Amino acid sequence: MKKIISFVFVILFALVVFGQKEMSAVWTTDLGIKFVHTGTGTEESNYSYVASEKEMAVFSNKDGSIYWTKSFKEIAPNLKKIDELVPFWESNIVFLFDRKAGKDQIACIDLTNGELLWTTNKYQKVTADMIVYIKEDHGFAISLKNELVYIKAHTGEELWTTNKFIGVVGKYIYNPDDHSMVMVNFIPSGIVAFFTMFKNQIVRINVSTGEVIWENTFIGRADRKVISRDFVYDMERDGDKLILRLAGLQVFDYNTGASLWSAAFDFTPDVVKAPKGVVKWGVYGTVADPVVVGDDIYVLDMSNKKSQYVKKYDYHTGKLLWTSPEIKGAKAIPGMTVVDDAVALQIGGLVEVQYRQKVVTQYYTIFYNIIKYSNVKPNGVQAFSATDGSLKWESEKFKKGITNGIAIGGNHIVCSGKSLYSINIETGADNYEVPVSKGGVGNAQMILPYGDNTIVVIGEKGLSTFNASDGSFQKKSVFKSSSPSGQIGDIVLMKTDKDDFAAFDLSTMTYTEYNARKGAITWLEREDAKYVYVYEKDEVTKLSTK
Repeated sequence: MKKIISFVFVILFALVVFGQKEMSAVWTTDLGIKFVHTGTGTEESNYSYVASEKEMAVFSNKDGSIYWTKSFKEIAPNLKKIDELVPFWESNIVFLFDRKAGKDQIACIDLTNGELLWTTNKYQKVTADMIVYIKEDHGFAISLKNELVYIKAHTGEELWTTNKFIGVVGKYIYNPDDHSMVMVNFIPSGIVAFFTMFKNQIVRINVSTGEVIWENTFIGRADRKVISRDFVYDMERDGDKLILRLAGLQVFDYNTGASLWSAAFDFTPDVVKAPKGVVKWGVYGTVADPVVVGDDIYVLDMSNKKSQYVKKYDYHTGKLLWTSPEIKGAKAIPGMTVVDDAVALQIGGLVEVQYRQKVVTQYYTIFYNIIKYSNVKPNGVQAFSATDGSLKWESEKFKKGITNGIAIGGNHIVCSGKSLYSINIETGADNYEVPVSKGGVGNAQMILPYGDNTIVVIGEKGLSTFNASDGSFQKKSVFKSSSPSGQIGDIVLMKTDKDDFAAFDLSTMTYTEYNARKGAITWLEREDAKYVYVYEKDEVTKLSTK
């Protein structure tokens, strides 16, 4: 599925025009509805919608033309009110919820024409997180308290139920040859109390009958990020092996479900405190992903919060080849780089934080969706021998601060926030040290690799680039005081405290910006970050970031 992540900005300041830097309008459409609900589909699907409490309009992403407008009373007469709309873009179906105490009504409509497909009051206390669309079979898996229900998407016909799978369907692998599916379960934040009999499960199930072919357990907590909804784990099939990258690495037999080997641990990141008014909260990227090099895999063991280790395994057999000396006191190890005979670790530094914050004023309540980065201490850099796990070197210069580290051209580039260091990863000696002030955008908040030999410094007031070979300054693009809010291909996003944001194109080191407007809701297209949709009163405007 091509992903769209919503950045919902409730805007508090008037628009200021910045000439050619302002994002240009592709089209503007007056939909004739003062909407309270919005939904932005993919550029490929070409369907988006707005809705008030009484009616709904669907329009084209390409040109803004209106496909249809209907009242909810006309679409689904048995629904008295609409409390929530949940689109499943790949299915072209929208769920409408009329929530009542013990008498919830659900109606599903065809997004393309507004026709009612089916309604039911059978499923109670179902949230958006508890419904998963299985595109390969055009069905919906709905998680209830004590069972999983599978229905046909366009008719609502219940095909089967099973009480052998409790929780919400997470990432899955579908096999068209026998219509089976391997899936893991999880509980989204906020509905933990709903699933009283929950346990970690990985199962292979016959999608046609609901028969469980095999079942096993897994280590860690499978989940989605609270705002972007990206999975925090990955799963893939490699022949007869099923590989789950969650809290390390877990390998299962695809045919039987038997555990083949595991290098996994339970780890709950509590390294950043939530601010006031937070209703959803998640911290990510606190532990570096496993690194596979040839027949070997390097895994961080963070099972003990007071001490951690690097472990090297044979990727095929799971045989433990060595364990490094103890890494004492690290609260987070976000980065691990393996080059030649060195395994370099970034201790502390930037981790990703996502949350929804509720702000109550005298006149209104505002919900902000925030994606940002926070710096975790203690900081440092250590390197171990890839041959036997012994400590090769440790750098003292980063104990006072570090943003992150990257590998370019065989060198280890690490940023302290004030300087860039190119480090010989074998010895720990500096190839060069360059102040980031040469870039003219303030201290560094993060560094990124670009191309074969370019370091991108995300500063406090924009972006600058340096040559990775010798540290020489290349270009800069000055914005205003802002923080990084993600990268999509060649586009880096920066956002201010007032919710203004800029889209920087790394290929040209130029940017366009959107300046916050009171009462507007902004959605950023996340396939390649080419467009921004602005919803305001009864109008929708599509802006180009290029």
